Amino acid sequence: MSRGQALRRRGAPGFNIRSLPYEVKIYLNNQVLVPASLVRALGLREARRARVTLEYEGTEFSIDVKLLRTRYTDSRQFTIPREARERYGLKPGLTVKVKKIEPLP
Repeated sequence: MSRGQALRRRGAPGFNIRSLPYEVKIYLNNQVLVPASLVRALGLREARRARVTLEYEGTEFSIDVKLLRTRYTDSRQFTIPREARERYGLKPGLTVKVKKIEPLP
């Protein structure tokens, strides 16, 4: 590699989200994506659990979730618990705003 040439990451470029809040769609399996760039920016690489604050239709609520990881990327996903989905009317395909993510011990 010649001098001055930047190192490139492998794979697809992904979402360029580096700060909160951000809006994301709920997947069909009731999971929400936390992009790798945001995981790195918030220092969540080693976190296994987190308290996530979401907003939907003006209602803000927090849930404790397990952060699911893939083998080769820094991105994470979490499943919205059934109680929260039923209470706030969350369904796959809807867009929610992720306002805060705090790692739990």
